[in-house]
Amino acid sequence: MSGPLALSNFSIVTSLGAGREQTMAALREGRSALAPCAFDSIPFQTYAGEITGLDDTPLQPGLAGFDCRNNRLAALALRQDGFLDTVAAARERYGAGRIGVFAGTSTSGILQTEGAYRLRDPASGILPPGFDYARTHNTYSLARFVREMLGLAGPAFTVSTACAATSKVFASAARMIATGICDAAIVGGADTLCATTLFGFHALGVMADEPCRPFDPERRGISLGEAAGFILLERPSERLSADTVLLLGAGESSDAYHMSSPHPEGSGARLAMERALNAAGLEPAAIDYINLHGTATLVGDAAEDRAVSDLFGGAVPCSSTKGFTGHTLGASGVAEAIISALAIQHGFLPGSPHTRALDPGFKSRYVLEGHVARIDRVVSNSFGFGGVNCSLILGRSA
Repeated sequence: MSGPLALSNFSIVTSLGAGREQTMAALREGRSALAPCAFDSIPFQTYAGEITGLDDTPLQPGLAGFDCRNNRLAALALRQDGFLDTVAAARERYGAGRIGVFAGTSTSGILQTEGAYRLRDPASGILPPGFDYARTHNTYSLARFVREMLGLAGPAFTVSTACAATSKVFASAARMIATGICDAAIVGGADTLCATTLFGFHALGVMADEPCRPFDPERRGISLGEAAGFILLERPSERLSADTVLLLGAGESSDAYHMSSPHPEGSGARLAMERALNAAGLEPAAIDYINLHGTATLVGDAAEDRAVSDLFGGAVPCSSTKGFTGHTLGASGVAEAIISALAIQHGFLPGSPHTRALDPGFKSRYVLEGHVARIDRVVSNSFGFGGVNCSLILGRSA
């Protein structure tokens, strides 16, 4: 990175609620949104962080061709916390062609294809005529939809690197701004529940039959969730408000150890964190909180604890907020970056609902109960299938 970038505004929707206020209230109260999963009548027991009301909120007529659960959630997030007005003002400053859109998702609108497949012609197998793959299921449909909803004309693409997707778009945007391709960027993304992910993670044997318990000695696996979040990134102005949060650094790695399991020593995770620290010009001691990837899988949590404790020792408090929202897959990077930004702004270190104790074999300083704390700099980790790792460092502007 060529310098810090300001998070000029950000919006978030998870199962905790819509907008920053509802999100922060749940974090303070330690209130998880995980509940028994009734999505798509799945034939096994699990918990999920499902967002209610999306089935009753179709897209506006001008964007109806993009209508699917994933884009509906993206639209809901874009409407929160004055984000549309912030982008409109940026569009006036820079011009529509100078603002990029860099989105992330894992499955995009695959639910739409699942529905179309169930309605295919029984004789020919042809999908129903109203099915629009390009504007619903295709991964680029998300970036294309956001670009059109915001009236932008700059560069746009979608990253689909599993659970690291919406962290990696921060690094992509920083490079695009540094090279002069755009002056500002919308980063973020959305991921929603579908049969493919529910049955897929169940088949992998990593889905818990109870609310997920990251870093707990009796953890059983993940709980899936839904989320969308978006951030306007731009070079900081000379006069920053005290609440402005900055992107200080981003670090990426790809250990390619295994298709679905991390390197047991957490080598790729550590490298991503080291590169983020180097990009920010910081030492490990400068970090006040680490928002862990913390999925509550046996091998994933163990590998991340190894990476964190090797690099930071046991001094830096850390927690996984997936016990609040579930694992929101491709959207987890931006959702947890926004939670990290809220932690900085509000001086509150999030706890870990459902986690009852710290695995005795772990060495990191895991926090069970949320509490008030001065937080100036945060590392937010996101690690995906195939060993794709990304760490972000966010910091207080003043």
